[in-house]
Amino acid sequence: ALTNGKSVVTANKALIAKDLPEIETLLSTLESGTQFRYEAAVCGGIPIIRSMQSDFVGDNIQLMCGIINGCTNFMLTAMDRDKKSYDEALSEASALGYAEADPTLDVGGFDARSKLKILMRLAYGMNVEEDEISCRGITELTKIDFEYAKMLGGTIKLLGVAEKNDAGDVSAYVAPCYVTNEDALSSVNGATNAIEVLSDNLVSSIYIGQGAGRYPTANSCINDIVALAKGDQNLLPFNPSSETKFVNNYESVFYLRLNYRDQVGITRQVGEVCEKHGVSIHSILQNPVAKNQESAFAIVTDKVDYAAILKVLADVEALSWCKGKPFYMPVLRDDWQN
Repeated sequence: ALTNGKSVVTANKALIAKDLPEIETLLSTLESGTQFRYEAAVCGGIPIIRSMQSDFVGDNIQLMCGIINGCTNFMLTAMDRDKKSYDEALSEASALGYAEADPTLDVGGFDARSKLKILMRLAYGMNVEEDEISCRGITELTKIDFEYAKMLGGTIKLLGVAEKNDAGDVSAYVAPCYVTNEDALSSVNGATNAIEVLSDNLVSSIYIGQGAGRYPTANSCINDIVALAKGDQNLLPFNPSSETKFVNNYESVFYLRLNYRDQVGITRQVGEVCEKHGVSIHSILQNPVAKNQESAFAIVTDKVDYAAILKVLADVEALSWCKGKPFYMPVLRDDWQN
C-alpha cells in the first residue's frame, strides 16, 4: 500500500517492531502525502504515540516505565485482589477479549516487548532487536509472591522499562516488578494501561487509559483515519534516529524467591553465594509454612547489576536444597522504602 502511495493506519505492533527499519526506509522514499499512522499499536486507547512524536522532541527522557499490556494487568489484578488462580484469570481475560489469539504473546511478555521497542525508537531514536530486550512474563508468579509483596507493602505488575544511564546508554526489560502501594502504577488495575515518562523538562508525565479491548483500539484507529481525512501531516512517524547505544544490563534492587527442601545451613549458603558475586542482601522474608503449601522464602537485595543476579540464581539453583528454578523480579524504584 505504501509503495502505491496509499497512507496506512495499523494496530499491528508485532509487524512494526519486527520490520521498523524497513518501514522507516520505505517511508523516506515516498511522497510527503503518504503517511504511516499506528496510534493503536501501543496501549490501545492511550494517545502515547502522538505525545511521543510531538511533546518530547526538545526534552531528554531519562526513564519510561509502565503497564503496557492490558491482558496481563487484568490477570494480575484478578490474582492479587480477587484471589483467582492463573488459569481462572486467563480464561476470564480471554472471554472479555483482552487476550491475543495466542495468549502466549501476552502472558510471556512478548506483546509488551514489541510495544516497548516502538516506544524506545520514539524516545531515544534507537533501533534495538527485540531479542536483545530481556523479556519475562507472568507464568512463573505464584500466590506466595503476592503474599510477600503484600508484606513488603506493595504489589506486582508486569512492566516495560527503558532507562538511560549516566553514560547516556539505554537499557530495557519487560518483567514482573514489585511496586510499592504509594507508587502511581500500583493502583492501575484491570485492563487499564499506564505509562510514566521521566524527563528533564516535564519531570514526570503519566498517561493512563484503556489499553486492551476492541473499542479503545478501534477508537485510536478511527482517530488516525480522521486525521488523514483532515489532511493532518505527520512527516516523521518514528522521530529522528540517534547514536544512543543499547546495553543489555541494568542496575536494580531485586526480589528473589527460592523454593527449598528443608535442611540446615540454607541461609548461610545463600549468603555465601551472594557474597561471592558481590550482591548485598537487604532483607529475608519467610511466612510460616502451612500444610500442603510450597516451602519458599524471599530475599530482597540492595541495588545490584542484573548480570550479578543471574550468576547468583545459577549458583543457588545448583544447591541440593533448591527446588526448581529460582524466581526473580526487579523492584521498580531505588527509593522503594521511602
